[in-house]
Amino acid sequence: MAELMTRDGTWTFDGEAVRIVPGSERGVHRLRQELGEHTVPLEAVAGIFYEPARKGGRLRLRLRDGADPLLQATGGRLPDDASPYHLAVEADRAGVAEYLVGEVRRALTLEEIPEGPCHRYLLPGPAVPLSAAGVDGTATFDGERVEIAWRWNTNEHKKHAGPQEFAIGDLEAVEWRPPVGLDSGFLRFRPHGVKPHGKPEHDPHAIELWGFKKESGRTALLASAVTAHLPHPKAPARRPGAAPSGPAAEPRAAAPAEDHDTLLRRLRELGELRRDGVLTEGEFATAKASVLERFHGA
Repeated sequence: MAELMTRDGTWTFDGEAVRIVPGSERGVHRLRQELGEHTVPLEAVAGIFYEPARKGGRLRLRLRDGADPLLQATGGRLPDDASPYHLAVEADRAGVAEYLVGEVRRALTLEEIPEGPCHRYLLPGPAVPLSAAGVDGTATFDGERVEIAWRWNTNEHKKHAGPQEFAIGDLEAVEWRPPVGLDSGFLRFRPHGVKPHGKPEHDPHAIELWGFKKESGRTALLASAVTAHLPHPKAPARRPGAAPSGPAAEPRAAAPAEDHDTLLRRLRELGELRRDGVLTEGEFATAKASVLERFHGA
């Protein structure tokens, strides 16, 4: 087991998953604290990196595309300090950070975790019920229905439309954009077959956002919770009359789909892991044999 404890939080790797617990100090972003402890299964991980700096460094966990509804909903727009997959590391903890990186990379190699996109969410998303407030309204999601209630200062167009309510089955997607400069952001719910009503301040299906730390962080969590309950955007299309596939495990890519360059790169990585002492000779031989078997099959 590898464990890294810093003021920013604690990451623990047990060979099967990375357990992430945010720090409780004042400098830790509110979004991470409200998301709380969560566990990232190894099959959701695409890579892990430690970036050293003069006064400490940063640990970054990169997830596979489509593995996490939070990343799917926010589209890479979370700032570093708000992302649960970034961890500030003090200079005296750099060695522990590098050890944790080595352990995760070793497991990724031995388990042959693919780097490609997922066809189902591998993380569950935030717990519900959940509420989040914007400038002109409040959205609530209980796992089955989304409700929007307007504040006193909302636009007349939204007031005229009245409170909004959607069953999860009525929604095609949820969109989240943080405020940027003088431009406000929004949390928008898109029912099937309904086009957005222009700017978010006029759209009765959207609440407007100002200031990331005040309200946008929690709206990102709500967007993630709704996204987790919607069909995965990369799920295989179901043939008419076919039974639902359910949350079956995602199939591994067949060996012929991997090109020789990728397999050769894995061999080089294995050699580096052995040279650095991360892999024993026996582990290296086993992993190398598996890679060569794929190489000859390709």
